[in-house]
Amino acid sequence: MKLDVEIYRQLKDFTLDLSFSAGEGCLGILGASGCGKSMTLKSIAGILRPDRGRIVLGGEEKRVLFDAEKSICVPPQKRQVGYLFQHYALFPNMTVEENILVGLEGRQAAENRKSQKNRFWAGMGQEKRKQRLKELVEQFRLEGLEKHYPGQLSGGQQQRVALARIFGYEPSVLLLDEPFSAMDTFLREGLRLELARVLKSFSGVSIMVTHDRDEAFQLCSHLLLMDRGQILTAGETREVFRKPRCCSAARLTGCKNISRIQHLGTHRVRALDWDGLELVTEDEVEEKHCAIGIRAHDLMGLSDAQAKEWEDKAGGNLIPVGRASVSEMPFAWYITLENGLWWKKEKTMNARGIAGMLPAWLRAEPSAVLLLEGE
Repeated sequence: MKLDVEIYRQLKDFTLDLSFSAGEGCLGILGASGCGKSMTLKSIAGILRPDRGRIVLGGEEKRVLFDAEKSICVPPQKRQVGYLFQHYALFPNMTVEENILVGLEGRQAAENRKSQKNRFWAGMGQEKRKQRLKELVEQFRLEGLEKHYPGQLSGGQQQRVALARIFGYEPSVLLLDEPFSAMDTFLREGLRLELARVLKSFSGVSIMVTHDRDEAFQLCSHLLLMDRGQILTAGETREVFRKPRCCSAARLTGCKNISRIQHLGTHRVRALDWDGLELVTEDEVEEKHCAIGIRAHDLMGLSDAQAKEWEDKAGGNLIPVGRASVSEMPFAWYITLENGLWWKKEKTMNARGIAGMLPAWLRAEPSAVLLLEGE
């Protein structure tokens, strides 16, 4: 199963102009709030209509869901697209089983549209619905909650009901719109694990939009980074994090240390925003590169003896700490070096201060120096 998406829509502040494909595994769309992520999902679902473009769902048979040139726009209820909204959109006056049955009834309507002469479905529909309802309740671990209303459920239970309703429809495409935005932080990890289990068993196309890089990294095999309606970069999730390509993409993936550079050689640069610090890179410096980035956790503290060992070595990349500013967090020290670089040093709750623990030198492996293009 594969989904090909080409959409163009003129918005008030920017233009949504995207072209991408989603197939095996979950595709994550990562970007700041208001960059067009949810509009992309709504265009796929048929809730919004792009000005131009084409959306095609391909399996053994290709289905054109939208084609502006041919005036094709399949209604949302006929697209076989399941949409998990941010706040789940459960019917508050319906019980758990009634909410799930909405999805099953939608599936039955689709079957009846395929064959108005399907006597078997018409005669056995009620029995089939009961059996499928039971299966979905068990699959999403909702036993004992069938008669409860959404207001009586926890956030995680509501999410499972919403997913059960969607899966009752048997969609070919599953769209997840910020699925954890309404959750308290302490609930999110458990819910991520549950959703990962659901996605693993889903054989269709799944797309999740989020502004949380941890969610994207944990749940998505492929990643698309967006900014103001445009694709910054795309690829396998780990590769996108390893080489984000441009400054905006680096920031989206959590890199806080970014500096303009002066080229000194094919593998050497001067960081203009870090007091002229000279660094060696693993990748070749090209004309298109105008900045570098170093992730805070990739900086390594060195003892005086270790610093001396690296002092005259190529690729030593020694960084003086100088007069640093230190902020304490529950499980880390946030340390801003004198030259402006930011370092994250892990700690335990029992730590009684950083005095005597702050080294004079840090080091960055050449492979940790990210070469970046402009915004």
